Amino acid sequence: MMQSVSPLVTNDAVVLGMLAVILGAVFWTSSQKSGAWSRFYTYVPALLLCYLIPALLNTAGIIDGNASGLYSMARDYLLPTALVLLCVAIDFGAVLRLGPKAIVMFLTGTLGVMLGAIVSFVAMDFIHPETVAGDTWRGMTTITGAWIGGGANQAAMKEVFEVDATLFGQFVAVDVLVASLWMAVLLFLAGRAQAFDRWTGADVSAINALKESIEHYQAEHARIPTLTDVMVVLAVGLGATGLAHALTGPTVAWISSLPAEWRLQDYSLTSNFFWIVVYATTFGLLLSFTRARKLEGAGASTVGSAMLYILVATIGMHMDLNALLDRPWLFLLGLIWMAVHGGLMLLVAKLIRAPLFFMAVGSQANIGGAASAPVVASAFHPALAPVGVLLAVIGYALGTYCAYITGLLLRAMAT
Repeated sequence: MMQSVSPLVTNDAVVLGMLAVILGAVFWTSSQKSGAWSRFYTYVPALLLCYLIPALLNTAGIIDGNASGLYSMARDYLLPTALVLLCVAIDFGAVLRLGPKAIVMFLTGTLGVMLGAIVSFVAMDFIHPETVAGDTWRGMTTITGAWIGGGANQAAMKEVFEVDATLFGQFVAVDVLVASLWMAVLLFLAGRAQAFDRWTGADVSAINALKESIEHYQAEHARIPTLTDVMVVLAVGLGATGLAHALTGPTVAWISSLPAEWRLQDYSLTSNFFWIVVYATTFGLLLSFTRARKLEGAGASTVGSAMLYILVATIGMHMDLNALLDRPWLFLLGLIWMAVHGGLMLLVAKLIRAPLFFMAVGSQANIGGAASAPVVASAFHPALAPVGVLLAVIGYALGTYCAYITGLLLRAMAT
């Protein structure tokens, strides 16, 4: 959403410096083992502050996340590089041994988005009928696409259901604010995973085994990194990202040239970001079977995690609480929608005794896609970030299909 006044700081170099200082301050204060800061971080996760402080700066008009190019930079360059470096250290066999509950929770999240659209429409028809009158249902299809797949699926729904530009903009604001609030909730819960897992009676042995495997490998190969080590880590990460970008252009061009009746564009296969993420993750996983895995001893995942935290800060820059002033009833619709999604996730997690990690990452893989699912996953442990990516890629395939079905149901309800 566009801010009504010019932000105080418009230079991206200055904004990047501000974000770096914020991240440094959060990490330094959270590292204190005693005193007021130690007590403060007992209740407030550090990762949440890395996200919320830039959001408050954006809301206050000090910076403007929508006008900044930092998020695009972090999404297109730092995220794929982070994925490569985090995947280099992954124990892929242990990921596969996490079991089917991760997929079950992801699909529950998808169903929760679809069901939430229907429930929120019915609820607002009772609470404030004007909110869902007219073509509102068309705008809701774009959020369904965004909250199952991502931006490409959202854009696809805009074209399929011929959503008016003004209505589309209003629902983009709902998408950004409600999804941002939900991500904040998930990051808050991540700091209370043990209590949640006791409540559900979850078996976290597979997750702990994966974390221990990575930590054991790190301890066994850890060394003080030299300049050569750092340069090689950057060479692998940025080199793989460059290769991912290089392959993405021809891949998208080839798919776009295929016969229209195949309708591959409906499944986000013509999205550049989709292929960048797929290629970067694939390269990282392949490298984990080679000697490149030894780069973990020189801090490959630490460098990748630092890049992820910069991404977290740039995501937070897009949250603007002032958006509530434009069309507040639409935000109530979005909150009811997200409450249904979250409630269903909690119910199924309790029924199948799923760990909070599966619920949180399964949810964010739907709501935020590949740009933020690894962020939530890394809140539990950096080694788990690739799990978020793998689930989010499934969302790209399902997003347009599920959003289209939901759109047909909403259209029938609106007539």
